[in-house]
Amino acid sequence: MSAVAESHQAYDLGDIPLIVRSSIKLGIITAIVVFAFSLVSRYLDGTVEVALEALLLVAGVALVAGLPAVWTKARTGAGIANAAGVGLGATMAFMAIDVILLQRIGTYTNRWLEIGGGSNWWYHPVWWMTGTFLAWMGAIILANQTSGTDSPSIPRMMITAVVFGVVVGAAAAIIGFPGAAWSFPTFGIALLPGFAIAALFSTMGRRPA
Repeated sequence: MSAVAESHQAYDLGDIPLIVRSSIKLGIITAIVVFAFSLVSRYLDGTVEVALEALLLVAGVALVAGLPAVWTKARTGAGIANAAGVGLGATMAFMAIDVILLQRIGTYTNRWLEIGGGSNWWYHPVWWMTGTFLAWMGAIILANQTSGTDSPSIPRMMITAVVFGVVVGAAAAIIGFPGAAWSFPTFGIALLPGFAIAALFSTMGRRPA
């Protein structure tokens, strides 16, 4: 019985200190990526700007979607929920850093607040939803990767999600979806449905434990 208990303690970690520490760490990582993105957006132009922004976006999304599941060792529904909780907590930590520091140092343009109508009370909930959603979908994908003998792989998760995101973005541009275009913002936003499809796709390869 003790061996079974120990084996369960090796995954689906969800103790409060771990969740809090992980949330703070991921919030700081998010703030660093956002700060770097803001510098690129403010001081660079053209192809170099788009290339670096794309690199930062993919790297940032990989960390936000993947690290919560890695830290909580998500394997089942409980671990996936714990990872989503880390994602939500990280957005709260980022919110504090954003309001106290990032918005005051002058690297942001008003574009960062326009998505929320210029109000933090609209702008930050976008982060809350997005950060939680990405951590949730990422945990599902990584948990399904470990259903057999495989180890969780953030790069493999990202390849699948990016491929589906590109397909969704291209389809949206082709059919003339409102606001969609052959542009970096369209394909950046398309990563969200890309992750949802990748999570669904990951269940198809799930092997019995």
